[in-house]
Amino acid sequence: MEPNPEDVQSRLAVAIEAGRAAGDVTLGYFGRDNFEVELKADASPVTVADRESEQLLRSRIQKAFPNDAIVGEEFDNVAGSSPYRWIVDPIDGTKSFIHGVPLYGTMVGVEFQGRCVVGVLVFPGLGEYLYASVGKGAWYVRGDDAPRRANVSRTTQLEASLFCVTSVASFSTMGRGEAFQQLIEATQLTRTWGDCYGYLLVATGRAEVMIDAVMNVWDAAALQPIIEEAGGTFTDWKGEPTIHNGEGIATNGHVLEQVLAITRSL
Repeated sequence: MEPNPEDVQSRLAVAIEAGRAAGDVTLGYFGRDNFEVELKADASPVTVADRESEQLLRSRIQKAFPNDAIVGEEFDNVAGSSPYRWIVDPIDGTKSFIHGVPLYGTMVGVEFQGRCVVGVLVFPGLGEYLYASVGKGAWYVRGDDAPRRANVSRTTQLEASLFCVTSVASFSTMGRGEAFQQLIEATQLTRTWGDCYGYLLVATGRAEVMIDAVMNVWDAAALQPIIEEAGGTFTDWKGEPTIHNGEGIATNGHVLEQVLAITRSL
C-alpha cells in the first residue's frame, strides 16, 4: 500500500515547521552555561534543551496529527491508530552541543507502515536545514536562501572519497576496529564530522561516505529519505536499506559496493 501523496506532504510541512521551532529552542541554551548535563542509564548525556525541544516536537505533531504514533529519544512512545509513525531526535550530537560545537541537529522522520517517507534535518547552530519526501527529491536551505536541490557527489572511486564517522571508539567497542582501519586506508580523507552533520555532507555532495557502527532508530529515521532522495544510499553494514538494524552506512551510491566489500567481510 502506498501513502497518499497529500498526507505525506502535509506531514512534511509540519516536520519542517516543528523541526525548525525545536531547533530554535536549542539555541536558547547553545554556547551557554545555564544548563546541567545529566547522564542517562546508557551513560549518554542529556540536557534540558533535549527535553524541551522534544516536548515541543511532540506537542506540534500531536496537535496536527493526533492519530499518528510518536517515538522519541527522551520520552515514552505514543501509540497511534494511523499507519504513520513519527521518529524524532531533538538533539543529535548532544556531546557536540554541550561543547559549543554547532555540528548538531534536530531530526524528524516519518514512517508509513515501516517505510521512511519524510525526513527533516535542522542545524540550528549553522542556520541550515535539509528535507525530503519520497519521490519529491531532497532539498537544502542555507539561511534565508531559497531551497535548492540536494545531490550527492559523482565521485566513483573510494580512494578519492571523504569518509566521515561519529565516534572512532564505537568501531572498536563493536568489534569493528579492523573495518575502520581498512576504510581509512581505502579512502582519501577521514574526518570525525559526525552525527547527522556527516550525513548532511553526503546528501549535499561534500562527502562520499558516512558510517556509524552504532545507531538508534531515532538517529537514522530522518536520514534514509534524505540520502536516497539526494541520489545516494542508506543501508546497514550488509547493504540492506533499513533504519532498524542498529547501524548505518550512507554513500553517494557510486562507492557503495566498494564500502560493502569491506564492511560485509568483517
